[in-house]
Amino acid sequence: MKVLIVCTNHDSYPTKSSKTGLWLSELTHFYDVMAKRKVLMDIVSPLGGAIPIDERSFDLKDECNARYWEDPGFRQKIENSLKPSQIDPADYRVIYFTGGHGAMWDLPENIELQNITTYIYEHNGMVAAVCHGVAALLYVKLSDGSLLIKDKYLTGFSNVEETLMSFVSEVPFYLEDKVKEQGGHYTKAMLPFMEFIEMDERLITGENPNSARKVASKALEELFEK
Repeated sequence: MKVLIVCTNHDSYPTKSSKTGLWLSELTHFYDVMAKRKVLMDIVSPLGGAIPIDERSFDLKDECNARYWEDPGFRQKIENSLKPSQIDPADYRVIYFTGGHGAMWDLPENIELQNITTYIYEHNGMVAAVCHGVAALLYVKLSDGSLLIKDKYLTGFSNVEETLMSFVSEVPFYLEDKVKEQGGHYTKAMLPFMEFIEMDERLITGENPNSARKVASKALEELFEK
């Protein structure tokens, strides 16, 4: 039983000089929950190789971030992520998309990752995503040609949260609006940045960085306790 974790390689904004990339806790918090259950995990990115970290998320006061950042095995994985061409989707029961603004640029249109996602989902696996990682699901099609998220309940980074982060001018689209455009039923917490997840059959999504642990816990519960 293995889990495939997808991270972005994209590290720049159109006009801001600050760097984006992976939102670190969306990887470490999920990873930690899985590691405690001895679940094997691989990390893949559109191009393979090093995963850039969004500088605003590089918080080593977060005990979980600090622990993994100092773990040579973990660092080796994020500095040498796999390419999609190296992945056999039959090896995985879960695919999980991490966020960070970078994910909005290089994950949605990646056909290889879409195909891996479809395979895992259609072979009774789970598809999970958090925050901007949900953007990776926007164009995933099932074998019958329908969109994975059409008519499903899911969450992801909200318009309000995007506005409060004041990066609106930089993002290529609003995730909440895109989910609705693609026929998904978008839900969110009562208040911004609260932990919130949505589950619809084998699709688990989290609204924001604070939801990564809960996405992992829910995926484990579905895998092991059903």
